[in-house]
Amino acid sequence: MLFNSLEFAIFLPIVFAIYWAIGYIHIRSELKIRLQNAFIVIASYVFYGWWDWRFLFLIGFTSFCSWVSGLLISGADSRNESLGILASVPSKVWMIANVVINLAILATFKYYDFFVTEFCGLFGLSSDGLLLKIILPVGISFYTFQALSYSIDVYRHKIQPTRDIISFFAFISFFPQLVAGPIERATNLLPQFLHERTFDYAQAVDGIRQMLWGLFKKIVVADNCATIVDQVWSTYDTQPASALLIASVLFTFQIYGDFSGYSDIAIGTAKLFGIKLMRNFSNPYFSRDIAEFWRRWHISLTTWFRDYVYIPLGGSRPEIPNGLKHPVAYKKLIVIRNTFVIFLLSGFWHGANWTFIVWGAYHAMLFLPLILLGKNRKYTNQVGTCEVQGDENMIRLRMLPTWREFIQICITFCFVVLGWIIFRAENIMQACEYAAALFDKGLFANPHLTLMKTAPFIVLLIIIEWAQRNKQHGFEINNSDLFKYRLVRYILFSIVFLGIIAFRGGVKAFIYFQF
Repeated sequence: MLFNSLEFAIFLPIVFAIYWAIGYIHIRSELKIRLQNAFIVIASYVFYGWWDWRFLFLIGFTSFCSWVSGLLISGADSRNESLGILASVPSKVWMIANVVINLAILATFKYYDFFVTEFCGLFGLSSDGLLLKIILPVGISFYTFQALSYSIDVYRHKIQPTRDIISFFAFISFFPQLVAGPIERATNLLPQFLHERTFDYAQAVDGIRQMLWGLFKKIVVADNCATIVDQVWSTYDTQPASALLIASVLFTFQIYGDFSGYSDIAIGTAKLFGIKLMRNFSNPYFSRDIAEFWRRWHISLTTWFRDYVYIPLGGSRPEIPNGLKHPVAYKKLIVIRNTFVIFLLSGFWHGANWTFIVWGAYHAMLFLPLILLGKNRKYTNQVGTCEVQGDENMIRLRMLPTWREFIQICITFCFVVLGWIIFRAENIMQACEYAAALFDKGLFANPHLTLMKTAPFIVLLIIIEWAQRNKQHGFEINNSDLFKYRLVRYILFSIVFLGIIAFRGGVKAFIYFQF
């Protein structure tokens, strides 16, 4: 079921009404929580099963294994006698077992055919009869990583395992973020299902505004960009360089509007149910270098790799053996190695294609100068800010970036655009041909593209996100200079709403559903 579909427009109000009707029943708090969570699980399974009900068994199995692993890890640590001989098994074994089971499922559905094809091609063998050719379950990469984080966090004693299987199933399958994130941690999301929720009108209204902003980014910006992008990419070998360049920029906004739009709708929908999800995007195209870009793009995935891969490998502070002649150089090499590992894994996470791996390696290469110069943590503040004179604790936003910031943003944006060409291509050869054609003499030729349905709304997107860059989303009102006048709010909301109605064509799936 898609967020931008008629089915979801009917599904959401029904689920919302029943969920809060349960919340106002005069029964014990514990029973009310369990009933609400059970209903969330049912609604989430209906939402997921709307696409293909057979994969409900898969998410159910993943949820059950991860729930059991948490109890076994905790029981092994405490030597719980009720577990019998199972309590004598080291907790690390149970954690690794759950990681292996979940990754094996993910690898089978997502990577098996890729590895078989590549292996057979390497040795000149035929892969006929060896391929599974099975459908990739929607969102499997997202809920698998969410399940993995639970057992790892229990093992690390960052969270106590829950015996409430209904709450745990709600945590894994919560429908707003089930198929494309954000990838939530058990430390944030699971406790919210273990406590009573009360309806918060202000939070719900803010959630609706965020959903409206997300729908604008998806339907008006991303889907209209997609029409031109698909047209150019399907005939890229006959298009002038000017058309290829425009399509590259449009895809940059397409994938941002599509994915961040989904995240806004997911986070806004969760607010309707009294649930707070983590932020997944923070104006990444206003970044001043590539390191800042990755702190602002797909935050839930980048922090997942940071916490569960990068830091365990040594992170940016690896242990340095005694007696080394060049400890600083050794440290730099380890940091570079760790950076390449997480970027290659991040690329491979996106799909079983060499283009994603090369895309990850490309961004790792962009990181190299920053690591070598020790500037990969240079920009952690918000762009376009300055201290109020006489008060170092008071920060205000400038109307425009400085010339230095503007140039840095443009350079970073250009690097990101080139990366998206690799990401969008079907294979490495196509990516190379497309990138090479950008430098053709036709760069200043007439692209013969109609941009009136896209350019104005991209400009509106940039203006709103710049003005609201210190807010959680584009339509947040609290202490907002942009929306402090009611007339301005009504005009902008009306433009966005009418844009959604006017430019809504066929219902298009979200790009990240394939991952």
